[in-house]
Amino acid sequence: MRGFLAGVAVVTVGFFGAGAGTLRANERPAAKGPNEDGTKPALVKIAGEGMMSSHAFQFLTELSDDVGARVTGSPADRKAEEWGMAKMKAIGLENVHTEKYMIWKGWTRGSAEAELLTPVRHKLHVDAMGWTGPTPAGGAEGDVATVNMFDMDNEIKNVARLKGKVVLVTTKGRPNKEFVQLFAQFGDFLKAAGPAGAIAVIGGQGGSKSAGMNLTHTGILGFNAEFAVPVVSMTTEDQGQLERYIARGLTPRARFNVQNTFTNGPVETANVVGEIRGREKAEQILVVGGHLESWDLGQGTTDNGSGTATVLGAAEAIAHSGQRPRRTIRFVLFTGEEQGLDGSFAYIKQHQSEMANHLGNLVVDAGQGAVKGFQMGGREDLVEVFQPFADSLANFDKLSVDDKVESGTDTLPFSMAGLPGINMRQDTADYKFTHHSAADTLEAQKPEVLTQNATLMALAAFWIADRPERFAAPWPAARTAKMLVAQHEDGMLKAFGLWPKEFAEAEK
Repeated sequence: MRGFLAGVAVVTVGFFGAGAGTLRANERPAAKGPNEDGTKPALVKIAGEGMMSSHAFQFLTELSDDVGARVTGSPADRKAEEWGMAKMKAIGLENVHTEKYMIWKGWTRGSAEAELLTPVRHKLHVDAMGWTGPTPAGGAEGDVATVNMFDMDNEIKNVARLKGKVVLVTTKGRPNKEFVQLFAQFGDFLKAAGPAGAIAVIGGQGGSKSAGMNLTHTGILGFNAEFAVPVVSMTTEDQGQLERYIARGLTPRARFNVQNTFTNGPVETANVVGEIRGREKAEQILVVGGHLESWDLGQGTTDNGSGTATVLGAAEAIAHSGQRPRRTIRFVLFTGEEQGLDGSFAYIKQHQSEMANHLGNLVVDAGQGAVKGFQMGGREDLVEVFQPFADSLANFDKLSVDDKVESGTDTLPFSMAGLPGINMRQDTADYKFTHHSAADTLEAQKPEVLTQNATLMALAAFWIADRPERFAAPWPAARTAKMLVAQHEDGMLKAFGLWPKEFAEAEK
């Protein structure tokens, strides 16, 4: 979900089950690294297995080439789930299964064509944003009219002027609201633009981050949101030409033909789950995950096939090392991440009775780059605890540790549940090109980087699950809400109706 922070409103209540509180005094985490806590011998064996015998790139190749793009709820998504279960079983994980849940509606991309008719005539490069609708069959043409993202109040009030127009979203002046409020209000504008008769809206996740590459970037435009009006991402190069014409006082005219389809109702999808059971305290669980589904302009390699292969590579390194952790490591390949972190929110809901025994989750989801650090998901109390472990990995790289909440991926639901949603921070220099674009293919991932990332994930997961002291337990709602406010995550959550009632009550 990079580029848009997302969640699922229908399951934002009830995160805090009985017993989700504080650690007993003798279980409070201590700042001891592998050299002091007895975990080093096992970690050395896991590191050797991970670096010398990894099949992570083979997993990624199969997922990219043999499964390919896999939008949540589609037949390709189901194929990916079957593939994920087969890989977990082959690795030797226990209790391999799927955990089904429903998303509000399915969506299938059709064709998307656009042509500039005046002042000159040429093809425009566009792709539809996810869960947006079609033009009339055969398309439609109209003059290009601009709207200002920074003044959505007036744009919604005057939406009738857009009848028969192609709408170009721009940013002029200074925003009159916080960006997250403007983005939420943009959804209201899109809901009004269709009935008002707008032909199409140019204003998706944009291509500015890949200027010079002539790439579009797809994605969804809200939390489990759908819009009848077609909304497209246009390449920076083509959008820049339209903007220059308008700045000169010219009125471009364009033709759009976008054909997407929705299902008539909810569709089923599933998270894929497998475990390495703990040898002593198996009821205590660390979730290690990435999201299995993808967008569909490329192969879904870097978002998040690389994360999926990292998770499977980590599971393989631990399972094949012969080492079993004290506590259970539960590997989860989430679906629905791109539609609103649906799979990870569904996991929290389905495992509510177990949440008091969860240690947190560990996720990688920032493309093809090397891991550069660990973010503790709002748990500042764990930064000092984790630092000695990160320091022990200096021969891999110098790895930072901070308490930042990463709200753009499947860590967020765990952070909202008071647990450390640990994000493996990556080098994202090249991710801006492949993110949700046609360039998201296997060629973007270096095998040696993937192998190292999988090994680092394996080491972090095993250390958290195996250390003598319990790493973490859920914070109560009041403390979690205070943390999210301090991390400036409350504005986004409130704007999209995701602020749980427990948090609202704690603020009173």
